[in-house]
Amino acid sequence: MARQDPKEEVNAALAALIGRPEAVLEVGCGAGTNGMIARTTGARVTGVEHDPALAAKARLLLDEVIELDPTDAAAMARALGDRRFELVLVPDLIERCEKPAELVANLAKYVAPEGRLIVSSRNREVWPMQLGLADERIGFESERRFYARREIESFVRGAGLSLLQTDVNPMLLKAARRFLDESTFVSAKHGEQEATGFRDLSAWHLYLELVRPVEVALTRLAPRLLAYQNVVVARRPPEPRKLSLTVGMLTMDEEESISRMIDEIRRYAPDAKILVIDSSLKDQTPVIAERMGARVIRQLPPRGHGPAMELLMYEAAKQTDALIYLDCDFTYPPEVIPVIRRILESGVDVVNATRIREKPAAMPLPNFMANKSFVYFSRILNGVPLSDLHSGMRGYRSSATRSFSFSGEGDALPIDTVVWPARSGYHVVEVPIDYQDRVGTSKLRKLAGTVWTFIRLAKTVSVGTRRKDTYDVWSSLDHP
Repeated sequence: MARQDPKEEVNAALAALIGRPEAVLEVGCGAGTNGMIARTTGARVTGVEHDPALAAKARLLLDEVIELDPTDAAAMARALGDRRFELVLVPDLIERCEKPAELVANLAKYVAPEGRLIVSSRNREVWPMQLGLADERIGFESERRFYARREIESFVRGAGLSLLQTDVNPMLLKAARRFLDESTFVSAKHGEQEATGFRDLSAWHLYLELVRPVEVALTRLAPRLLAYQNVVVARRPPEPRKLSLTVGMLTMDEEESISRMIDEIRRYAPDAKILVIDSSLKDQTPVIAERMGARVIRQLPPRGHGPAMELLMYEAAKQTDALIYLDCDFTYPPEVIPVIRRILESGVDVVNATRIREKPAAMPLPNFMANKSFVYFSRILNGVPLSDLHSGMRGYRSSATRSFSFSGEGDALPIDTVVWPARSGYHVVEVPIDYQDRVGTSKLRKLAGTVWTFIRLAKTVSVGTRRKDTYDVWSSLDHP
């Protein structure tokens, strides 16, 4: 494997915000470190770099590297033409140009509809800068200009983009470089690869797992003084339009209901693709689904609900503009599919079908009380006023799905897939639905699901910085 440039550090906050886009443009890509991370998510990455030596290194890591001055708008236009990218990365490039607002406005032209732009810059208001202690040992080279968070946010707004969130890379541990032996921090070989900022890759991963979360939590208490870098995420807002649709289901021994459920889906969404992620071991569920024209992906041996949902969401995002998923046991009403679709087509990112504003007759009291406890815990912890965290019926724009890298390992992935967007500035809407009696037997793992719910809720604290309340649009839409 090609080695990273020893002088180039991983922008950890930017890397965590990449998600799983299909096409990425990194402007000022350097040796390709950040673009390489994007590429590992499955993206095709194009880099733009002015320095010939760095461009040569980036070509070893990225799909394509264009060698030119990215601050030259005319040269960029000649090289890229009408190409558009789902994600445009601009790591610290604004520090090297005289007119950063014009640069951001020009780069925004290459953001596809519903695409994102991520811009980072070192923070000119951080405490070492205030005390006159900042120098190149901690990343503040004298020939560069640095910007406060509000200034970067004004650049992206001025470019006609909508601000989603701002994240930070902390100053705390990095400031120690000014006072300690530099050899403690420089890159060192680890097999065929080099880590940046620590002696080996195991130390880098240890930092990410144990030290960085504490640093970030402290930095968010006073970001103006403690943030080394501000990383701003903006996007081209969704516009109302017709969306191609996938209706998805996770199935496991659903022979009693699969045929009737597919008929109901075709009744309410005749043009939709139907995708089934099946873990059946002893019945004909996948055979019936395939015979009825659904696309079936087998998850064998079964790995659980979380990995199956992860597969469903990203497979659907490859095929269509939107996904609506629901359980295959008729607890969730298929007749709501057109309503959720209509809300998504109005420009909403996520629609959460909520069952538990009041106790449904079909839901056992212990289940209802457990769900309510999750909701109240989440509101205290995350400040997000969602009313149903474990709904088995939701709608997603594919652009929102690909903006995150959801991991299905463990149970309770539905927590991440609604709380993360709600905390990160995406437009999340709730609609109440009737919860109905189940066809077949429940596969719910109550103890494991409860444990994983609290784990997921605790981890969501580190996701997102700008909160956007959900609201109920059911009253403004006619029930079909």
